[in-house]
Amino acid sequence: MKNRQTLHLVPILALASLLIKITGSSSPQPVLTGPDMAYLGSKMSFRCRVPESSTPITYKLMKDGGVLMAVDADLHGDQSASFPMKVAAASEGSYHCEATAGGNTGVSNSIRLSVVTPALDTRVTSDPSPPSAYEGSRIVLSCDVKTGSHLSFSWFFNGKEVTSSTSTFFHLTGNKLVMERATAEHAGNYLCMAWSMVQNMRRISSSTEVQVTVKVYVSKPKISFSIFKEGVSYRGNVTCWSPRGSPPVNFSLSLDDKEVGSVTATESLAAWFHVAMVPGLDMGVARCRATTELQELMSEPLTLEVVPVGGDVKVEVEYLYNAESKLVAARLSCQVSRGTFPDITWLLNDSVLHSASHTDSHLQPIPPPFALTDRRRTLVLSKVSPEESGYYRCRARDSYDQSGPWIQSAAELVRVTDRILYCTPPTTSCTETPPKFSRTTVEVLSLAFSCFVFLMLAVGSACLYNRSDQDQAHVHNAPTNSEAFPLSDLTSQSGN
Repeated sequence: MKNRQTLHLVPILALASLLIKITGSSSPQPVLTGPDMAYLGSKMSFRCRVPESSTPITYKLMKDGGVLMAVDADLHGDQSASFPMKVAAASEGSYHCEATAGGNTGVSNSIRLSVVTPALDTRVTSDPSPPSAYEGSRIVLSCDVKTGSHLSFSWFFNGKEVTSSTSTFFHLTGNKLVMERATAEHAGNYLCMAWSMVQNMRRISSSTEVQVTVKVYVSKPKISFSIFKEGVSYRGNVTCWSPRGSPPVNFSLSLDDKEVGSVTATESLAAWFHVAMVPGLDMGVARCRATTELQELMSEPLTLEVVPVGGDVKVEVEYLYNAESKLVAARLSCQVSRGTFPDITWLLNDSVLHSASHTDSHLQPIPPPFALTDRRRTLVLSKVSPEESGYYRCRARDSYDQSGPWIQSAAELVRVTDRILYCTPPTTSCTETPPKFSRTTVEVLSLAFSCFVFLMLAVGSACLYNRSDQDQAHVHNAPTNSEAFPLSDLTSQSGN
């Protein structure tokens, strides 16, 4: 009986022993560490470790899909397994490790490895190509690479990086730099950089510079002309130009609606044409035409007529004073009755005034005490001192004929003093001493005006008083109705 009970306990004890064995051991909990990004061709490693383990462990590195990549066995304690590899394009994917200890296996976390290809052969392309367009057009620059992944892009304009502070000037999107409405300020040199970052390691590929040209629309052309003597004859030099625009521009000249010349300006916005001229004769009406690939504009008409210098010449003098009535400058104008291209010369006491500066004893340039403006028609005495006093006159002749006769004005006396001048308006007569009556006159006039106002008030008051008395007397002396019109008179009149 006792043996039978013992036999029944054997399987129970075995089952209990098995349960104790199962519950006494647990599956290992491995931890996988390593990069999530790596450059193509670089070396990297994953590490797998089971914390606080005292039994031998076998580690396996697995890739997604159950692909066994490497095995590291019989490691003890807290040792970690290292799985080095050289990164290839096929290395990209998800990795985990499996740790086996005492017949139990645990699975780690997963790491997604991205393979980064550095940028290579970076260049700038444009739309339109080449990058040249008229103002207001859309220009798009693209930063293209031959190979590369996980890239960021940086743009540089004339050596300065395009940042958020300049984003209103440009529009950045992906690998593109967009100029929605190009202006002349967008013209310049551009380059881009394609770069990637892995574990604080940056790899950059830079493009070469590309020049962007923004063409400016040509403004309405202008026309002018001059004349010069060639032997015994005369020739005119007609200038056609535009104040604004981008070359090349074709300029053509028409005379009385017939084209007489055409020039393409490639580096400027001007062209010159020679025509025959005879002073005193109307040589016709000239116009300039400016033509580009998108525009055709005409200038205003200009009559090619040269009037020789003639008639009268006179000098007009104007004195300029400051707020303290002190003379600070004198302006002289030479008035010529007629002449299209007068050559004017100024004389002081019959000596010609030269505008060139001279030097002092220390070889320092000294500017002349006057300035010539308006093609020497105006002489401004900017340095006022008694030395500039004297008789001034101007003379004129045709600028295109240096052998022609001079027409001379009468001499005008210009008196320059360093004292304060007092001028009496509205005339321009001035004296160096103030008028003796100036202050007294004001006081007398003020007193006289006050007396006049007082007198007028007194007379007015008297008139009003007398008028009031007369009105009251008239009321008291006025007849009644019966006195004014007797009843007998009315009766007699009615009877009649």
